[in-house]
Amino acid sequence: MKPVMQIMQMAPRERRILEDALTALRRTTGLQAVIVPCEPKIAEGPRPDAAIEIEHDGQRDQFLVTIKAVDRAVALATAKQQLQPFGRHGVLVAPYVTAELATHCREKLDLPFIDTVGNAYLRAPGLYVFVRGERPTRQVATAMGTAGRGTPTALRVVFAFLCRPELLNAPYRDIVAAAGVALGAVGWVFFDLQARGYVVGGTRKRTRRLLEPGRLLEEWVTTYPLKLRPKLTPDRFRAPDPDWWQKARLPAGALWGGEVAAARLTGDLKPATWTIYIDPATRRPGIAGLVREYRLRADPHGELEILDTFWHFPPAPTQPDLVPPLLVYADLVATLDPRNLEIARRIRTEHLEDALRRA
Repeated sequence: MKPVMQIMQMAPRERRILEDALTALRRTTGLQAVIVPCEPKIAEGPRPDAAIEIEHDGQRDQFLVTIKAVDRAVALATAKQQLQPFGRHGVLVAPYVTAELATHCREKLDLPFIDTVGNAYLRAPGLYVFVRGERPTRQVATAMGTAGRGTPTALRVVFAFLCRPELLNAPYRDIVAAAGVALGAVGWVFFDLQARGYVVGGTRKRTRRLLEPGRLLEEWVTTYPLKLRPKLTPDRFRAPDPDWWQKARLPAGALWGGEVAAARLTGDLKPATWTIYIDPATRRPGIAGLVREYRLRADPHGELEILDTFWHFPPAPTQPDLVPPLLVYADLVATLDPRNLEIARRIRTEHLEDALRRA
């Protein structure tokens, strides 16, 4: 395969991870692998971080890689989404992939990977490699970035920036209003984003720019279900009529998310679960009205989940009853359901890529 995409400049930390992973691959498998340049031709969709060439049985295969730390299955799912456009030539490069996650890569996701301690799963014509159980001899990071990036407050602010890029250069009071955070938190979020190379500028008015918004988006999608979503007062219910959602009238301050929103966005999914985000200020009367009208019953395993909204900006005029597409994408990826992952890929392509390019 001849790469045709322009490769982003790797940060020193990412280049070191890739070089260490190639060295470890040679140690555990004997395969020779090197970093290779790509033609400076831009293609649609996510860009790879680098290209590598692996020599085996007298032939050389080239692969496009995404460099990403993974410590949970949901992180693997987001990596799978990033690599999807590259087909069988996409490879995840990670600092460390545990034995459990290595098995998940091979058996559940068919996700090729290599890590810096010698674990690997590679599959191509004439090439099959699976190494698991190698352990690091020193502490290896399982998540990139500083601790601040994973706080619920930071996730609220970054969500606002990704959904409304104009807020990046808005007054702090506007960011506070959109994200629902304290004024003092905004400066710390900017400091963290600048320190990690996601935001540049800001010495003069309206000079901030968001770099690598696609990477920031995937980081948000990976972290959201772990750090912010559990704090949104989730409640579950069961509905006696599986088609109740088709004729449901949502109360004030409520929006569809999850599979229902995905079905509305793509017209290509029959929801098996239902997700509603509702304004905390109207939560109690809103839920009470839904319970009465649609005979809902509280059930910790019910198909309907109701959560608090955590942003304060209006929905898109074309989708007035849906949460932002980024949140739909994140909730689908978090299910790890192959059916939902395919729809998530479509939502990213059809509803997020243009916005990311303009960010």
